Amino acid sequence: MEIKRILTFVDEVRSLAGRRTEPPLRKSAAVAVVHNPFAGKYVEDLSPLVKASEAIGREICAVAVALLAPYRPVSYGKAAVVGIAGEQEHGNAMLTTVYGNVMREAAGGGKAWISSFTKIAAPGATIDVPLAHKDALYVRSHYDGISLTLHDAPLPDEIAVICAYGSRGRPNHRVGGLSAQDIKGTDGLI
Repeated sequence: MEIKRILTFVDEVRSLAGRRTEPPLRKSAAVAVVHNPFAGKYVEDLSPLVKASEAIGREICAVAVALLAPYRPVSYGKAAVVGIAGEQEHGNAMLTTVYGNVMREAAGGGKAWISSFTKIAAPGATIDVPLAHKDALYVRSHYDGISLTLHDAPLPDEIAVICAYGSRGRPNHRVGGLSAQDIKGTDGLI
């Protein structure tokens, strides 16, 4: 499956609520816009989308991780926006464990499941990609997200496949819960 376009996003928070953020929180996302071969028709077997997601993921995950430099990913999330001639299930097929494992590899590993969101939308859609700690889902300080506006995408017969990474938890987090330094990393939860 050929990538038609790659869109990239970086959001760097250097201060918040009058307090300097050290180190800054950098969030990055890369989007692959691809042709949806199943647009406009019902197809029972979506495995070609699952299979194609591996190569697509390798390319855009490398881009998104590079955008974090000099920081390393500690949180991640994934999403897909399906053009209006497709089904939400087409986006979900692109975000299975096959794609998730590529995201984990690009992040240098990860035990936690990867938060995700999919929807159908017209070009110019906005989507909020959820982020959570890559090794322990219960680390509240890393519950975050990155908002993206996909100008001119997806067209009705396209899918926008998204990976996102964050370099740290939210600035000024103070809602308790498991601390990142206390992660056991055994089950992806704590």
